[in-house]
Amino acid sequence: MIESCAFTGHRVIGDDLDFVALHTEIENLILKGVKAFYCGMAVGFDLVAAECVLSLKDKYGVKLFACIPCEGQQKYYSELNQLRYKRILNQCDEQFVLAPSYYNGCMQERDKFMVEKADMVLAYLNKQHGGTYFTVNYAKKLNKQIIYIK
Repeated sequence: MIESCAFTGHRVIGDDLDFVALHTEIENLILKGVKAFYCGMAVGFDLVAAECVLSLKDKYGVKLFACIPCEGQQKYYSELNQLRYKRILNQCDEQFVLAPSYYNGCMQERDKFMVEKADMVLAYLNKQHGGTYFTVNYAKKLNKQIIYIK
């Protein structure tokens, strides 16, 4: 049974992402038994997906886990995204901070951590390179179910 889901997606969201479809897909996953969501807390898709989960949290009692690659992940975010990050983080059920400071490769370690923890992955992927592409391929290697959102 699939009870947990990790998010992966691009930092820059294109016009191709349907926010209503994303919200509907997350709610459908909950209705099918997903009780926990793992979010990498990056700007873009991660924060949008986390906000969707939070909008459904009280109704369904699901959990949101922040998977933070390193302390200070948000320090280069815009002021608006820093506020979103803090608001989301304050509503998460648990935080996993994987490193005390940034190092080359910490984002990939965070992505691997989430894929290993989750039963499935919900992905916003429209490029054949980068962190999201790496994460999807890692999920495939581990035979995780992947749902692509457009």
